[in-house]
Amino acid sequence: MPARIRIGVAGWSILSRHRALFGEEGSHLARYATRLDVVEINSSFYRPHAAATYARWAAQVPPGFRFSVKLPRAVTHDARLVGCGALLDRFAGEVAGLGRRLGGVLVQLPPSLAFDGRVAHRFFAMLRRRFDCAIACEPRHASWFAPGVDALWQRHAVARVAADPARVPEAGLPGGAGRWAYFRWHGSPRMYYDSYDDARLRDLAQALRAAARGRRTAWCIFDNTAGGHALADAARLQAMLATP
Repeated sequence: MPARIRIGVAGWSILSRHRALFGEEGSHLARYATRLDVVEINSSFYRPHAAATYARWAAQVPPGFRFSVKLPRAVTHDARLVGCGALLDRFAGEVAGLGRRLGGVLVQLPPSLAFDGRVAHRFFAMLRRRFDCAIACEPRHASWFAPGVDALWQRHAVARVAADPARVPEAGLPGGAGRWAYFRWHGSPRMYYDSYDDARLRDLAQALRAAARGRRTAWCIFDNTAGGHALADAARLQAMLATP
């Protein structure tokens, strides 16, 4: 695997059919970390976790392992990025339990949330004051892909997620600023359920190599967990990237 590329899954549950891919000892997370070096915590989107819980997770993985943590829906979907300082304070205090294993924060916006420059700049400034780690945003309204939005990403050093399926063509490409390229593949054509064939994964491997050139780091997270395909797709992509 190229050193600047990390492959992982949204969550670390290991189905019985994938058991042979991982070590046999310890918790699901500890076993997951024997094969993959990054995981996306999605449960934080739905409910808070205590700092002690994050610390317990961090203690189960090797020093080089990293977590990305999804911002709570209370911030993105309920408050819609407005008046959420107290919520961000709480979230920052919780994920501090990960210590140096916090690799980044993921901000997934609702499809109905159109770009408002004033709101967006204020929100990402607030988020940046609380986090000096990498930040990635997955906008899902077409207005976030207008050329003028690039100034937002640059000012706050935020990466724009490369998503599959892409709601608009630009959404399928990594964008934004900073040294983090973040790919989130949700399953296609049926989101969350379908697996990817070898041709799609080979194209993804090329895109990751291109994104990781220079000083950038590229992460790919498979979110097609509903059909149980994410771990197998991650392992197949990992094998492709291990071949020059």
